[in-house]
Amino acid sequence: MSAIDIFFNLHVLAQAFPILLRGLGNTLLLGATAIVLGSLWGVAIALARLYAPRPLRLMAIAYTDLMRAMPVLVVLILIYYALPFAGIVLSSFTAAAIALSLVLGAYTAEVVRAGIQAVPKGQFEASAALGLGFWRMMQKVVLPQAIRLVIPPHASNCVSVIKDTSLASVVAMTDLLKQATDTQALFANPSPLIGAALIYVAILWPLVRLTGWLEHRFQRAYQR
Repeated sequence: MSAIDIFFNLHVLAQAFPILLRGLGNTLLLGATAIVLGSLWGVAIALARLYAPRPLRLMAIAYTDLMRAMPVLVVLILIYYALPFAGIVLSSFTAAAIALSLVLGAYTAEVVRAGIQAVPKGQFEASAALGLGFWRMMQKVVLPQAIRLVIPPHASNCVSVIKDTSLASVVAMTDLLKQATDTQALFANPSPLIGAALIYVAILWPLVRLTGWLEHRFQRAYQR
């Protein structure tokens, strides 16, 4: 049997493809959920770190440092396997979504914090002189200027989150990697794993190029 028959068996790939697509749907849903929740949570943590009372600021700093130091896999295992001992039982999808959101939130908080701090102080003073309240100032003045600095690195973090969705297979979630692993065992052939790898590349490569384009575009806009 040749290497092509082992790793690129078209007959096996044709039979496995519908199963892989079901896993892909779960992967994309998990990635989208984690990106939305993690982005919102990260903005909240960034604002807390910058403008909340000192105890909350210290908690925000500890949170971002801890989440960025811990591997996503460790966070996922703690949520899925440790919380049941406290009486909290979560589905594999929910546990994976929470874990990815918590980690992305920490990275998003740092990116948003850096973006806000890059806004010239004169903009804050001008907003105060115009009588704008805090939330109005953030909405109308600060965040629109910070977002051009935030989007490129945040897009890169989002791509990383989509890659990290493959870790959900550890908690038996039927994502793309889990379906590929099960299909490999079913057909006794590694071709489904190769198919899953090609699907990941087909999805992530355009996103990586988009991230590079966004970084170039916003850097030019900032230099004008």
